[in-house]
Amino acid sequence: MKPGVSTYSLLQAIKAGEMTVLDVIDWIAEHGGEHMEIVPYGFTLEDQPELADAVRERAAAKGIELSNYSMPANFVQDTPEAFEEEIERIKRHVDTVHRLGMKHMRHDVTAFTLPPEKRGIDYLEANLDQIVEGCRRIADYAAGFGITTTVENHGMSVQASDRVQRVLQAVDRPNFKTTLDIGNFLCADEQPLVGVKRNLPYASLVHVKDFYIRPADQNPGGGAWFLTSHGNYLRGAIFGQGDIDVRRVLRLIKESGYDGYITLEFEGMEECREGTKLGLENLKRIWDEV
Repeated sequence: MKPGVSTYSLLQAIKAGEMTVLDVIDWIAEHGGEHMEIVPYGFTLEDQPELADAVRERAAAKGIELSNYSMPANFVQDTPEAFEEEIERIKRHVDTVHRLGMKHMRHDVTAFTLPPEKRGIDYLEANLDQIVEGCRRIADYAAGFGITTTVENHGMSVQASDRVQRVLQAVDRPNFKTTLDIGNFLCADEQPLVGVKRNLPYASLVHVKDFYIRPADQNPGGGAWFLTSHGNYLRGAIFGQGDIDVRRVLRLIKESGYDGYITLEFEGMEECREGTKLGLENLKRIWDEV
């Protein structure tokens, strides 16, 4: 297992101007991480080739592998012209992934923020042809660089494990797999142990995070709570301190034989560097314990 950190975990400091993406590389190296996932929020790389080169070079100098590049994408477009524009936009990011020397990329397949009427299986099925065509075209383009592309259980439309599998099986490309996020199943009210067990065979990379969970009839009040598909409450937690049974989940992953990148995502209300530091320590400790 290779423990690492997503730049998203330190977004609070990046947005505040307290850290740059280059600082994040240094921080991960200083705190015992082995790799970094790039999520271009708070900074961009596809329009800054010099910065992309600097990231590649700094990571190499610090011994930090660049494990994954995660970006938003939406293949459900109103016109053929808009669909083609989205394909070309994502291809530019694939070019950046290649420039960075990376071999793994995650892209969404629908808009992340969808109203309740577009979260059902009917929306996915009605738009499946566009989604499949988009995923195939990006996967085929990326294959020319030896890059694996992935769909994550992310966004209300393709978040449950069976919906992820629906897309994977329809796309049917050898370099198209899933980035498996242990916490995001909860957003669709699926138990993490169930979702992880079902989709582990298709996973090329694993995200770990933790949540506090409260039922729909127990409003927890103020703070960074958000609603699941069925109105339950979630809030980001330091990994290992929330309500997800992370020990059983990590044991399941370990016993499956998975031994690749495991990327920490911190989304809690605590100061991001402290929350990420403690989460990374817990990830390594709990992995050894299970």
